[in-house]
Amino acid sequence: MGNLFAYLFGIVSLIIVIPAQIPLLGWANWVALPLIVIGIAFGALSSSNGGRNFCLIVGLIAVVRLSLGGGLV
Repeated sequence: MGNLFAYLFGIVSLIIVIPAQIPLLGWANWVALPLIVIGIAFGALSSSNGGRNFCLIVGLIAVVRLSLGGGLV
């Protein structure tokens, strides 16, 4: 059950992170990061690692984009 919640939080976060790759929309990554952390927590409580790994990949994309944009842009 936790793995399903992790995937759901990961998909919602991915829907936010993809448009945030456009310049001047980087602030949306800050909205997605708490959702990603919640998804990682649900995935860690699950017996399977798929949802957690998916959230980690989405989080990596968001963090790299934030670091390239200086944290805001």
